[in-house]
Amino acid sequence: MQGISLDAIQKAVATLEARLSGKLQVNADLKRTLVSFQANKIEPEYRWFKYKEGFSAALLDYILDNLEIKYGRVLDPFAGARTTLFVASQRGLDAVGIELLPVGCEVIEVRKAILNGNRARAERLIARWRQERPWETTETVKAFPHVTITAGAFPAETERKLGRYLAAVERERDEAAKRLLCLAAHAVLEEISYTRKDGQYLRWDYRSGRRQGTRRFDKGPIRSFDEAIQRKLREIYADLSERDGLFDRRPQHREIGKIEIIKGSCLQILPTLQDDSFDCLVTSPPYCNRYDYTRTYALELALLGLGEEGLRYLRQAMVSCTVENKEKAGLDSV
Repeated sequence: MQGISLDAIQKAVATLEARLSGKLQVNADLKRTLVSFQANKIEPEYRWFKYKEGFSAALLDYILDNLEIKYGRVLDPFAGARTTLFVASQRGLDAVGIELLPVGCEVIEVRKAILNGNRARAERLIARWRQERPWETTETVKAFPHVTITAGAFPAETERKLGRYLAAVERERDEAAKRLLCLAAHAVLEEISYTRKDGQYLRWDYRSGRRQGTRRFDKGPIRSFDEAIQRKLREIYADLSERDGLFDRRPQHREIGKIEIIKGSCLQILPTLQDDSFDCLVTSPPYCNRYDYTRTYALELALLGLGEEGLRYLRQAMVSCTVENKEKAGLDSV
């Protein structure tokens, strides 16, 4: 970039804007609170897991209303953690999502299971855990499956209590119950750790003892595990017990649309889909942001059991997908 002045860049931008002036439209409705994940923070079920790279359920409602999409199939090739799929389904549309990040796939699968008939069972499960708090009575501690990037992410007492919670989850016989309870744990990892997601990487609070750059980062209060998990279980229970929660967007007399999640890279999967088989495509392609999601979601990926090799494979696949579609060298040392 040496030799390119700011004036030259601004001139190039102005030239591009002029060339596209007939195609660009300013929509005053699309404010940050509508477009970003911010609106999902208070949205039942969508608030269970914070996926800040996603967009809001309200935005999907807005798009589908304005495009008058009332029937058919919707495709999201970068499904993230669910918004397109579940808003479409709740409106009676069939939805197909493609997602490479295992964290997003897990969130989708857990909520899909609840949507497809396990809601009452899930409500009873969360009610029982809120009342009995089985992680407080077990002495068994399941070790957190750390990878290099996550080592030392929690205060010692927090990690011990998280381990007791995970051990108590293992005692549940029903696999769907385990996945829902683990999702609750995933949802609190950031707030109980020394870390904060920040685009390209995890920022580490100074209390972790890690040095990261020259500035001291203070993330503010770090919740105790008990406080965070009880708050999350209370939130999940409130949404499950709300009778109209999961179906509040469904038109009268319409069935819920089917949801299909295809795990993998859209670069390989899209060419295999049948032509003219979708009526609407809604997505937010991450091509240009150059985010390394294996860093920002390292804690969640570690808890899913990816391990060092799994992270390396996923990093290669994601960087190839979101930046350039070719092999990258030297990723193991990143």
